[in-house]
Amino acid sequence: MEINPEDISGDVYQRSCENCSTPFVFFVVREKYSKDAKSSLHLNFQDRQYSLRKKFFKIFGGAFYIYNSAGNLAFYIKQKSFKLKEDIRLYVDESMSEELLLIKARQIVDFSAAYDVIDPMNGEKIGAFKRRGFKSFFRDEWIIMDKFDKDIGRIKEDSVAFALVRRFLLNIIPQTFIGMISDQVVFQFKQHFNPVVFWMDLDFSPDVNNLLDRRMGIAASILLCAIEKRQR
Repeated sequence: MEINPEDISGDVYQRSCENCSTPFVFFVVREKYSKDAKSSLHLNFQDRQYSLRKKFFKIFGGAFYIYNSAGNLAFYIKQKSFKLKEDIRLYVDESMSEELLLIKARQIVDFSAAYDVIDPMNGEKIGAFKRRGFKSFFRDEWIIMDKFDKDIGRIKEDSVAFALVRRFLLNIIPQTFIGMISDQVVFQFKQHFNPVVFWMDLDFSPDVNNLLDRRMGIAASILLCAIEKRQR
């Protein structure tokens, strides 16, 4: 079987045989989100910059809008109301005729809940996120997991100092979130100060090696907007 080195990533280790002194090398492979996989996604997931906005004056549930770099609506998100377990669905537009993503909490909402990201077309799990509850009290932090619940990355608020100021002194300082897979930055989400509309820019251009499924990146922005703001 021929393997293209560009399609894999991982770590190289050297060990010695237990019964002899012959050294050998082995390679632990991590799944890489290939360009081919990206091209098979819905066209709306293939941009590198987006803008997320939240509609505040909605009586029941929550509504979010994500626009692409051209300023066109890419996704409409509906957060169901009166649900003990969080249920968030992403659609192509407000007609809600084409569902692209489902985000579901595994348990009744708590301080450190886990959320599965599911492809509604086939019911397959894409990955998951888990909020680091007590750590997030001082600085927002989430674990990024693959479809097997393996820890593959982190999402963190920009700095501890700014995080503490936002929580205890002045909550008008916009937040910035950094997403990382291993030691590589894969996205940056930057909030704009606006007292009327929640507005956050989503930038996936740092992910030059396509390490993160773009659907997971979009799901992360929705969770940060829907869950973190409620925890304050």
